[in-house]
Amino acid sequence: MSKEVIITVGSGKPLAPYSPATKADNIVYVSGTLPFDENNNVVHVGDVAAQTRHVLETIKKVIETAGGTMSDITFNHIFLTDWANYAAMNEVYAEYFPNAEPARYCVQTGLVKPDALIEIASIAHV
Repeated sequence: MSKEVIITVGSGKPLAPYSPATKADNIVYVSGTLPFDENNNVVHVGDVAAQTRHVLETIKKVIETAGGTMSDITFNHIFLTDWANYAAMNEVYAEYFPNAEPARYCVQTGLVKPDALIEIASIAHV
């Protein structure tokens, strides 16, 4: 099995000992992605729709760096800090997966930075 670390241009340094993504054979595992800028500051504080868009754009860059597209994503793990944000998150999420939506789950939990409202981790077959 071949394994490659995937790091996008302009991404911030991870907050802990992990890679933004790894590609093993034709599978890309994207780490939990938070709404961070290149300095690991939370962006769009208080706006879950904008944070969701930022997170999905970040994941899109990672998948494209690994040679794939968003349609290659087969599974998403979604973490929200508040169920009240579920509908707004889904509205943006649906824009990125208009056909053949990936399998997923969504849970409510605390996140590593209090201003982050969402985190998404993905698996793609490219």
